[in-house]
Amino acid sequence: MRRTVRSAAPAAVTTALTALLLAPPASAAAAPAGPAERPASGPAAADGDRGGWQRWDGSPGGSPDGDRGGWGRWGGSPGGPPGERGGWGCWWGGGCPDLPETVPLPTGSLPEGITEGWGTTFYAGSRADGSVVRGDLRTGASSELVPGVPGRVAVGVRYDRWNDRLWVAGGATGAVTAYDGTTGAELGRWVVPGSGFLNDVEVTREGVFVTDSAVQRLVVVPLGADGALPAADGARTLPITGDLVYGEGFNANGVRAYRGALVVTQSSTGDLFRVDPVTGVSDRIEVAGRDLTAGDGLVLRGRTLHVVYGFSTDSAAVVRLSPDGRSGEVVGEVSDPDLDRPTTGVLAAGALWLVNGRFAVADPAAAEYQVVRVDLR
Repeated sequence: MRRTVRSAAPAAVTTALTALLLAPPASAAAAPAGPAERPASGPAAADGDRGGWQRWDGSPGGSPDGDRGGWGRWGGSPGGPPGERGGWGCWWGGGCPDLPETVPLPTGSLPEGITEGWGTTFYAGSRADGSVVRGDLRTGASSELVPGVPGRVAVGVRYDRWNDRLWVAGGATGAVTAYDGTTGAELGRWVVPGSGFLNDVEVTREGVFVTDSAVQRLVVVPLGADGALPAADGARTLPITGDLVYGEGFNANGVRAYRGALVVTQSSTGDLFRVDPVTGVSDRIEVAGRDLTAGDGLVLRGRTLHVVYGFSTDSAAVVRLSPDGRSGEVVGEVSDPDLDRPTTGVLAAGALWLVNGRFAVADPAAAEYQVVRVDLR
């Protein structure tokens, strides 16, 4: 096993990194285009579940008893019971000896967001030009799905498997873009005036929710019946009120749906919040254990939340949430020698896969980037 568990003192979010990520692109983003309609391929994923996953005993992936082992894909070998979609997986702790330790990403791509598709498929975006690659965590192969465009940025990415759409947050461009998950064709682009830094993305039945790390609000792209996309001017904003109060540095960052609410991390304070997706009212999640300051992306399955430390250390905290999502406990921390300022990740094939942001490299345009496998047992 390559995983290491350790305790590390948190570091404050650096001014230099904040300035780097908030910097405007080299050229202005393209004007918003009207969305192209695509028939829905199935029901939207349930909050906190993401759809398509189930326990090996047949209970839903988002069930209250969480993820106490035995997860697998629907179909495929050796991952879980037969189903209509083939996949690939392994028992938690059972070992995946044929999986690569690292998966290369394009040189100079400045990756940050990653999302899982069917089986061991993944998508990773580029802060350099907004391009997106699609790859396979089992084979380590990847290829360009969405070509880069000067002035565009891909920060957070999220795959909507039921509608085969890839959603991308555009950082300082203030844009949210939807792409066809198979062809890479642009389906719609929504530019929201007054945005600061659109960071992470979550998809529910009702809409697409995007955190803004510099302006105290969420950007919402509402979805209609069967996931229908709104017009180019159909995005709206939802002010965040309650316990979450913005200060200096990066604020709302990673976001995941859980039990009818949105779990959001505030990087600058280390707090986790439960945000109502309808009203925007936020309540602090009382978390026992080590400090979570400088948390970046969130990886959630069942009640287990991984908080990735993209700003400060090369690790991810493991938080066990209560069934109602109003409290939690830090129960561990995972890391790997190959990590270099990870940003966020995905769970696939019995492992946690984290993207190396490599924020401290001298020449980002010439740097090599990777997705790193972190074994969980």
